[in-house]
Amino acid sequence: MTGTSDAEAPTVPRASPPIIAVDAMGGDNAPSEIVKGAVIAVRELGLRVLLVGRRTEIAALLAEEGALRDIPVVHAEDNLAMHEGALASWRRPRSSAAVSCRLIRRGDADALVSAGSTGGIVATSTVRLRTQPGVLRPALAVTLPTGETPTIMVDAGANADAKPEMLVQFAHLGCAYAQTAFGVRRPRVGLLTIGSEPGKGNKLVRRATELLSATSEGSQAMDFRGNIEGHDLLARKVDVVVTDGHTGNVALKSVEGTAAFAMDLVREALTSTTAAKAGAFLQRKALRGLRERLDSETYGGAALLGLNGTVVIAHGDSRAKGVARACQLAHDLAGGRIAEQIRRRVHHRPPNWLHRLAQSDAPPASAPPSPPPPSEGR
Repeated sequence: MTGTSDAEAPTVPRASPPIIAVDAMGGDNAPSEIVKGAVIAVRELGLRVLLVGRRTEIAALLAEEGALRDIPVVHAEDNLAMHEGALASWRRPRSSAAVSCRLIRRGDADALVSAGSTGGIVATSTVRLRTQPGVLRPALAVTLPTGETPTIMVDAGANADAKPEMLVQFAHLGCAYAQTAFGVRRPRVGLLTIGSEPGKGNKLVRRATELLSATSEGSQAMDFRGNIEGHDLLARKVDVVVTDGHTGNVALKSVEGTAAFAMDLVREALTSTTAAKAGAFLQRKALRGLRERLDSETYGGAALLGLNGTVVIAHGDSRAKGVARACQLAHDLAGGRIAEQIRRRVHHRPPNWLHRLAQSDAPPASAPPSPPPPSEGR
């Protein structure tokens, strides 16, 4: 855990617990596992949840769980298929994901959880919730399995082509996430590239390094630690890893694949002989902890940051436990007012200051005075 900063305002608790709209029709195992996950979220985690999808199917599944009166259902006649991408947001305006976003805009829900197509959910939520004023692009933030306080990586796939000033905003989005979800008061930030030495990387990374270094001043100063490499992702050198969506997605899939491969090797070794099986039995508690730590469902999925609402995208093959964890993450982010945290970080300078900085040859000596609070609309 890092040190505190007086400049960072404490999280303001909500007057009432947030309501999580769960896309019951999204995911490889929908709707049965999604409904079961929602039931766990309500009964075991004490969360406020409503399910969005085809009412008849969902009601039948809730009846099987004896939870028909526990969880409200909002009807949506359509859903996004797992193979559908960005165009689905226009093709399917009555999908369960689109209806969930409508509930958030009306104030009937505070967050969306979906295990549907990442591209489809990103596009649908961006079109219907819209980005916060001043945010250039929303970004996907994922947690890496680095211990009690996970490391956050932004962006994990929403923006394959990014600009340097976008990476600066991704850093602020990641810092807001770390503060809200994990209580890290002043997150350490690192830029993912091919070498830790200054000046390493392509033009995007080199310019982003200059801009991030300029954030050491001002009321929302960040603790930028410079470049990190791929082998540092799980080493807890930083709290927030910043990268473009293409690099981040490749890095994330590499980490997940390596973790799965390592667990397969461990399982093979522990079942190879009778003595190994006996040793595994004696260490079963530690092995369960290791398996849970490396399980992608443990952290609930990816948070889409920078929108006028909280969106959590669970893994497409999520089962009940993963859906419940995603609901918990959405609850924590919405309850901690992640959108307000991001708004404070993005708007502590005039909206065009970052663009002028990105176009200049050298960062200015100091930032202009803070503008008046921005309006809520776009």
